[in-house]
Amino acid sequence: MNTACTPTDPLVLYGQTFHSRLLLGTARYPSPATLEASVQRARPAMLTASLRRQQVVGHSAGNGFWELLRKLDVQVLPNTAGCHSVQEAITTAHMAREVFATPWIKLELIGDDYTLQPDTLNLVEVASRLIKDGFQVLPYCTEDLVLCQRLVDVGCQAVMPWAAPIGTGKGPVNPYALRMLRERLSVPMIVDAGLGLPSHACQVMEWGFDGVLLNTAVALAQDPV
Repeated sequence: MNTACTPTDPLVLYGQTFHSRLLLGTARYPSPATLEASVQRARPAMLTASLRRQQVVGHSAGNGFWELLRKLDVQVLPNTAGCHSVQEAITTAHMAREVFATPWIKLELIGDDYTLQPDTLNLVEVASRLIKDGFQVLPYCTEDLVLCQRLVDVGCQAVMPWAAPIGTGKGPVNPYALRMLRERLSVPMIVDAGLGLPSHACQVMEWGFDGVLLNTAVALAQDPV
């Protein structure tokens, strides 16, 4: 049964209230200044950030990125982007908790490098272990009903099904499955990945989803601000 809140209600995730239904990624912006301006204009509920990005850019640039996140004063949602194994995702999540000083984690476990499709066979195991370790897990998943139900069963208080593969901007490729998912599960659901147009975001919100996560559609827009 769909018991999703209305768009005028605040978004509540793991007992924490947010006054925006937009989550925003921090990758692929033309410059840190553009990212900062975009966040200030959007005032999203959360900003996703990759621990791997921190590692790759080096200590000086990484510290600068972290300082920018702190300056923006928006809840940071670290992610495990790029992880392909159970242990890799768990290790990265624990490192992210130390670096970002938060129990929040956007769990990404990649099963296919071409589409960046989640590894649905191992995702539930990782989510279960992280929840037992005290994390507030937001799992990036497909629109598969059984998968999402299993994630809820192990303690996920929200799920993040994709609309389409990451970065494609195709919009919802399986509307029936997404709408069925919304009808059957009552936990908060944030559509993550594949939204390329404002109309895509409006569409899933009209179906009763609780929020959207955008990155490529904003970062690579002609005017991200």
